[in-house]
Amino acid sequence: MRNPDQRTRMEGLPEALRRAERSVTARLAEALEPEGCSVEQWRILLLLGDGVGHTMSELAEFALMPAPTLTRLIDRMATDGLVHRTVDASDRRRVLVHLTARGEDLQRRAARRVEEQQRALLADTDPAGVQLLLYLLDVLAGRVR
Repeated sequence: MRNPDQRTRMEGLPEALRRAERSVTARLAEALEPEGCSVEQWRILLLLGDGVGHTMSELAEFALMPAPTLTRLIDRMATDGLVHRTVDASDRRRVLVHLTARGEDLQRRAARRVEEQQRALLADTDPAGVQLLLYLLDVLAGRVR
């Protein structure tokens, strides 16, 4: 059997990143479970935590969800009293989603859990590896050549 370093070189960057994302997402899901919050809900709470209303398309892009799936999740979050919708004053065709006080409370509690999980993950990680990943993200975003 090949060692892990050989496997990573053979699978290539896309597969390595997919596996890393899947692992981090699983750890986040475990951390958020006591709050009854999914990773997808966390992503929505994270964006809405800026206090600005966001359109469904902004939420779908940020939460990495297709629009129909997002609509069902937002409907459920509205039923649970976590979010509410308003009509955009500058464009009445658009709907903005906002956190309620209950949603803000969940966002704060979930943020603490995510931060604890991130600290635990980074405690087991070589700082050079984290810097390399951040550099790679900058390269992919076109900020570095």
